[in-house]
Amino acid sequence: MTRPPYPATRLRRTRATPALRNLVRETEVSVNDLIWPLFVRQGEGIEEPVASMPGVVRRSVDKIVAAAREAADLGIPAICIFPYTEQADRTEDCAEAWSPDNLSNRAIRAIRDAGIEVAIMTDIALDPYNINGHDGYVRDGEILNDETVAALVRMGLAQAEAGADILGPSDMMDGRIGALRAALEAEGHTKVTIMSYAAKYASAFYGPFRDAVGASGALTGDKKTYQIDPGNRAEGLACAARDLSEGADMVMVKPGLPYLDMVRAVKDRFDVPTFAYQVSGEYAMIEAAAAHGWIDGDKVMLETLQSFRRAGCDGVLTYFAPRLARAINA
Repeated sequence: MTRPPYPATRLRRTRATPALRNLVRETEVSVNDLIWPLFVRQGEGIEEPVASMPGVVRRSVDKIVAAAREAADLGIPAICIFPYTEQADRTEDCAEAWSPDNLSNRAIRAIRDAGIEVAIMTDIALDPYNINGHDGYVRDGEILNDETVAALVRMGLAQAEAGADILGPSDMMDGRIGALRAALEAEGHTKVTIMSYAAKYASAFYGPFRDAVGASGALTGDKKTYQIDPGNRAEGLACAARDLSEGADMVMVKPGLPYLDMVRAVKDRFDVPTFAYQVSGEYAMIEAAAAHGWIDGDKVMLETLQSFRRAGCDGVLTYFAPRLARAINA
């Protein structure tokens, strides 16, 4: 048979027009894929810019309620609350972490009292309340695992009692998912969901976040004895397997873009709801480059979020959530 004098397969045919490209697109990003991280602080009527994260602010509780209402109006299904704590709230025993009246729990109750239909996710780790900025108790320079787990359980129960829908243990202590799940069941919180930060890496991309929650100056040393080494793939999968076996409903890979291989591996291996966190450093780099005119910020925002979905994410925690939602809804 004589080969035809033209390409037998012209893959460019379906790229010819916007309509054709939309028709054959394999991966879509929708508002339903978004979780919006929010920072809460003391005060009233406050929206305080975070210097290292352009467009991101710390909000007082009343403004958190307004942001939750905005999320609901935009169709964003979930928000995630992180506290910015003053130095006076940081102690060695971290007791403020499980106080019913701490910032996060007050914000949860305020949103619930307002009747806003949005899922509320929280963060479970001691770093916002720890005088040394670590996710766990420290003794003689060592991060204590089991003592920390007991404190994290108290923290999670307080959040569940305040009305949280999704608990997000981000501490990376061994055994904390099993202990938390057992406590939730024992206390009747059988409907509360756990999204484990299962594959959380000891990354350099967290800097602006630590600024946003006030932990930058407090942190002594680093977190490499409990967060995963960036070079390790099998260890991340082992952590996800452990957390799922202990009762996690969903798992997260963190950071996002530099770890898309882990997203794909977790999704392929376990086929469970899998999320990624487009962390503060990723967000700040995009915003800084866009501010200098080096990239088109909106197009890069969409492209990165498509990459998360293509890699296997069911959803993404991203500071771009309201901007993308407005673009989709326009």
